[in-house]
Amino acid sequence: MELELRHLRVLCAIADAGSVGRAATHLGYSQPAVSTQLRRIERHLGEPLFERGAGGVRPTPYGAEVVAQARDVLARADAIGHRRPSTVPRRTLRVASTNSPMLSGTVSRVRSRLPDLSLTLTSVYASSRIVELLEEGTVDVAIAADYPGMELRHSAAVRHRGIVTEPTFVALPARHRLRQSAQVQLADLAEDDWFVTPDDGAGWPGVFYDACAAAGFAPAAVHEFLGDQSQLQSMIADGLGVSLVQPTLRPIPHVVVKPLAGSPLWCRYVLAWRPGAVSEDVADTLVQSALAAYRDLVAQAPHLRNWASRTWSIAGS
Repeated sequence: MELELRHLRVLCAIADAGSVGRAATHLGYSQPAVSTQLRRIERHLGEPLFERGAGGVRPTPYGAEVVAQARDVLARADAIGHRRPSTVPRRTLRVASTNSPMLSGTVSRVRSRLPDLSLTLTSVYASSRIVELLEEGTVDVAIAADYPGMELRHSAAVRHRGIVTEPTFVALPARHRLRQSAQVQLADLAEDDWFVTPDDGAGWPGVFYDACAAAGFAPAAVHEFLGDQSQLQSMIADGLGVSLVQPTLRPIPHVVVKPLAGSPLWCRYVLAWRPGAVSEDVADTLVQSALAAYRDLVAQAPHLRNWASRTWSIAGS
């Protein structure tokens, strides 16, 4: 068997849909046909590409690499022979994003699915500032964050849709006293020093302090930090403190990432856009691309996969 473009399209469709059945519907095939095709591809490559579960399928770490390579090959193949007349400029979509690891995977998928669209990217920490940029017309679309019960606030000139709502985990030094715990009680960290990112204008860090108060304590010491994730992890590894983190974070050596018992903190990522600049079809492509990128991140985060297999199903919200 030789891998052909049609095989790569099947893999990408399954990864995007999170389900063999939904992928079959999208491709116009029967579910048994797609399942058979996937088994042949996995046999050819020598190991499983997707993990099966009650909620659907998600790429294995190896599968995530194969799907990423498949997307690159398909994008290059689709570009063959499609030279654009020099007189027709590509449309540019101005994108802003808060700190989200799904951004890279989202952009690569959008570029593949909407080749006539050019993207320019701006990193913006505060979701409140992102709303201001949208309202001003400085950007067209953005990935922002909000929290349960604190929905992103904006005027009627802006719309938004949920991408994914995720729990907040905690990063600890690998020698921490709770390193062997399957999950960590927030109250058990009452005496630890904390690294906390600044006000994001959407509810953080207020939701953190509220959760601490509900657990019966105020943090002993707080260090405000906004910077490179590797620098933050290095300080955690050195035992200088603990930090709440996104559950898809890949820990460096000497750092462990644990779920919080009872999941007291959640964060929602949303796509926000100006309807005059972004059509519903483009917005839908952006949301689906972001959700597919998030599934790839989950596939590469065993601490999140283990927790999710017991308690959580990934879906837009």
